[in-house]
Amino acid sequence: MTEWFGLKKTPCRPELGFEFAIARSSRRRSISIEIRKAQVIVRAPVGVAQALLLDFLYQKAAWVRAKISEQQQVLVNQPAPRTYTQGSSLPFMNETLTLVLGRGPRAAIARVDQQLHLLLSARARQDDAAQIRQLLSRWYQQQALNILTRKTAQLTAAMDLVCSQVSIKATRSKWGHCTSRGAIQYNWQILLAPEAIVDYLVAHEVSHLRHHNHSADFWALVASVCPTFKTDRAWLKAEGAHLGL
Repeated sequence: MTEWFGLKKTPCRPELGFEFAIARSSRRRSISIEIRKAQVIVRAPVGVAQALLLDFLYQKAAWVRAKISEQQQVLVNQPAPRTYTQGSSLPFMNETLTLVLGRGPRAAIARVDQQLHLLLSARARQDDAAQIRQLLSRWYQQQALNILTRKTAQLTAAMDLVCSQVSIKATRSKWGHCTSRGAIQYNWQILLAPEAIVDYLVAHEVSHLRHHNHSADFWALVASVCPTFKTDRAWLKAEGAHLGL
């Protein structure tokens, strides 16, 4: 058998229609199903019989197959990694920046009007492509932290809410997250979307400071500060997989 997520997958059972791996842990107290990149892991406590796990899978099989199909579609539609050369265009909210490449004693990046100037270091062990991607990633992350902190502060003040902290992270699993302690985390790659989508994401996460759910009251609050949220949400769902450096 081949190793898969560090686990061994079971042969495909025709009645299920998918392969799966079992991950057991002494710390678990219940059975759960994780579907990641269209592949299935059943997580269970140590000692739970495989027959019981199979029965659990049979009960959830239709839902699992639907999720696998959904994730397979996302994987198929994911764009190839971007390549960057002199004059490449970079989306930055409602702007388009032009990449200008040069060489210097050390790597550096700076924006000048609508141009993004990158100096590549001749001493770096990385090749040019890796240097460019790293510099761009760092620049976008810094811009995201500044912009999203400012937008969050403005909206929380207007809504008489308090955000304890704003942070950014490079994750594709979700675009934002609000903790029960009032901290908000954003995916910095949202800056590759139009600014209206950025504002929708901020409105969504800030609204979670009052409603930690997706109830009717939550969506009413989102609508009160972002009337176009339905269109913006649909755009992000359709185009989000294409946002990335």
